[in-house]
Amino acid sequence: MLNALEVVTTVSVGLMVGVEGAVAFVMNPIFSALPDDSNQQARSHGGRMLGALMPFWYIGSLVLVAIWAVAAWSQEGTGLVVTAAGLLITSVIMSVLLLVPINNRGKKWTPETRPADWKEQMKRWDRYHYARVAVIVAAFTLLVTALV
Repeated sequence: MLNALEVVTTVSVGLMVGVEGAVAFVMNPIFSALPDDSNQQARSHGGRMLGALMPFWYIGSLVLVAIWAVAAWSQEGTGLVVTAAGLLITSVIMSVLLLVPINNRGKKWTPETRPADWKEQMKRWDRYHYARVAVIVAAFTLLVTALV
């Protein structure tokens, strides 16, 4: 049963890394190459869509990692899992404090209502997002290492 939990958890976190990496390194650069109205509308739509999904994914992944850590407490590699949980907690805190406030503003914007500094706000969101991606990649790496 523990093996199944380890695999499900690692796959869940790995898929989350993939989605967030695609946002950072594929989708947002594509959006930024579009004309301003299309760029802003794409980011607003993405903010609404992923903003509704990702909180459950982040918290769900963290819960799975915590269950894994408790279930395997006395086994080798548990320190890696606990550290991964700490990194996922960090990613949630980063999300709530840094990214969500920008996302909540941006997802309501239209070409007519966006502020003059909307591009700067999106660049700030992107910088925070790159850091968050690095944190969850590190967590995923630790989980994979704990499987070995």
